[in-house]
Formats: sequence, C-alpha cells, structure tokens
Amino acid sequence: MGADKRKRHMDIYVRFLELIESIRDLPTLEPLEKKIFDHITMALHAEDSLSVTDVTGDASLGSPVTVHLRLKSLVAKGWIALSETEDGRRKQINLTEAAQQHLVKVSQCLIKAADSGRSR
Repeated sequence: MGADKRKRHMDIYVRFLELIESIRDLPTLEPLEKKIFDHITMALHAEDSLSVTDVTGDASLGSPVTVHLRLKSLVAKGWIALSETEDGRRKQINLTEAAQQHLVKVSQCLIKAADSGRSR
C-alpha cells in the first residue's frame, strides 16, 4: 500500500474519531464495559436472544462476578435493559432504545467519514 493510500485511510479514521466525539447521548463506558457492550451487540446481531448467563459465562470477558458488576453498570448507565424470560429463571439482555439510537449515530458517522475520504 502506497503512502498516499495509507494517509487517506488514516484521514478517514481520524475523521470518524472526530465525528463520534460529538456524540454525547449516553454516559461514557469504561474499557471493559465497552468490550462487554460490543460483545452483547454482536451476539444480539447474530441471534435473537442473549441471557445474563450467556454473557457471564464467557471467560474472554473476565470473571463472572466482574462481568455481572459491569452488566449492572451498563443497566445503570442506560445502555442495556434486563427482562425476565418466560419461565422467570433467566434474565434476557436487550439494548435500550437510547443505545440503539447511539449505534445509528455511530453508523452515520462511519458513513460520513468514509464518504469524506471518497471526495478527496
């Protein structure tokens, strides 16, 4: 890859970072919370449902206790909501409306940054 192409890719990425900095709709996530939120988002994108047990059981996210505490924090910050399953034994994880709107805004920033790279 030539230097000009690398510079253009870097310009697009920097533009994306600048654009997402302007989004201030939800409280900021700590790095582990962001990792857990991203995991939840990808899992929900791939399947219909996700339980607290599914997430706390994933060793790549940390110990079950740590993950459970971070899930509580994500609920308190308005990123996820927990609901009872039909049998009441498991809690289902859902993205809040605010989190879904946040993802729309981030996607729009990505598109805008990519478009700005094409116009150069």
